[in-house]
Amino acid sequence: MADLDLSTTRRLHVIGVGGPGMSALAIVLAQMGHRVSGSDVRETAVLANVRAAGVSVTLGHDPGLVAGCDAVTYSTAVPLDNVEVRAANELGVRVMHRSQMLAAICSRSVALGVAGTHGKTTTSSLLRAALSSLEPNFVIGGDMIDLGTGAAWTGGPHLVVEADESDGTYRTLPLRGAIVTNVDVDHLDHFGTFENLQRDFAAFMAGVEGPVVVGWDDDTARSVARSAGLRQLVTYGADASCTLRWSDVVAENDAMRFTVHGTFGHRTVRLPLRGRHNVANACGALALATTIGVDIDEAIRGVEAFGGVGRRFDVVGRADGATFVDDYAHLPREIAAVLAAARAGGEWKRIVAVFQPNRYNRMATMAPEYADAFVDADVVVLTDIYSSGTTPIPGVTGHLVVDAVRGRHPDARVEWVAGRADLARVVSALVEPGDVCISMGCGDIEFLPHEILEVRGAL
Repeated sequence: MADLDLSTTRRLHVIGVGGPGMSALAIVLAQMGHRVSGSDVRETAVLANVRAAGVSVTLGHDPGLVAGCDAVTYSTAVPLDNVEVRAANELGVRVMHRSQMLAAICSRSVALGVAGTHGKTTTSSLLRAALSSLEPNFVIGGDMIDLGTGAAWTGGPHLVVEADESDGTYRTLPLRGAIVTNVDVDHLDHFGTFENLQRDFAAFMAGVEGPVVVGWDDDTARSVARSAGLRQLVTYGADASCTLRWSDVVAENDAMRFTVHGTFGHRTVRLPLRGRHNVANACGALALATTIGVDIDEAIRGVEAFGGVGRRFDVVGRADGATFVDDYAHLPREIAAVLAAARAGGEWKRIVAVFQPNRYNRMATMAPEYADAFVDADVVVLTDIYSSGTTPIPGVTGHLVVDAVRGRHPDARVEWVAGRADLARVVSALVEPGDVCISMGCGDIEFLPHEILEVRGAL
């Protein structure tokens, strides 16, 4: 099937438009000038932005919505027996997976992708900031706080796109440059083994027509890049051999100050984000931006003005001398990085970490990997698994993470709260003045800080 030509106005329908990935597509397609409609089963916060972009949104699925469309797009989360998908097939309307529609959008610009197990959304957002003098288009999986959106079509020559590896479809994107932040264990429900995931990342890197910028401090990413036979490899990290190197990293409460070195000489950067992991994310963005010709000082100005990404060390509120933070971290390295960033800041008496595991299939294979994720926390609170649509597996609960942490660190203070409904009350009682409480996960744990503030009468 030939790629969908988006150079002329199309009538398009987006199924599942309330999700973060599909809403971003709908917004960009509408801003490109296409006539876009969308449907979802329920109202979500992101739909306000979708409607503001000119997308006609219907709550509930209706086969009549696809009549007269040039194409209908859906995500992996939408079953193929969805009534709108079935109707489109019966009417002969082109049905496209999200990745195919994203590839069609990429074809309208110089597309730059950001892939990797950790840090994709933040690095994508920092790349957009580093390229801000070029006014790039962007399709990113999280909202930038200062812009209030994760997607826009500006008409500029470049497109920043978050390339999600979870189902392998990122390999279909026609990219002219890419960043690979790191390669770690995840999505084994799709890939089967970590070795298969590594081979897939190698194929992704090899398919990029342009520079591939790799986080060189990550052993696996380095190995994968070497196996890919890249024509234009650019590296970033603390190692002296890197194309763009950082040094002299200093934590300054809610910011990081560091020096970058490259063909431009050296510069000092003050990044308005916490944590050494975000130094790496920023340097990946600076490396690709300068490789495609952006002046280093312009790129640094963009990064230093970065307003942050939603659900990344997001300070939701304060009450009774305690600070309540929400973060999307849900894999072991991500959790460890967030807690290390909080510890480096040094402004809190104790760190209370609250984690909601995600997906039964992930926990069935990965629970032991969480054993050392919480070493920078003074108190760890764990609750049960948020399914994200996965099927329960006998014997697989959030307590597997409790067992992993206690098994490795028998003196650690680890609290188990099985019921999600009890979490706000229990955590509120644990948190003391001077503490920071960081709730982490990609399920409904994002609402916990608000719930605790309500318990404390601060909302």
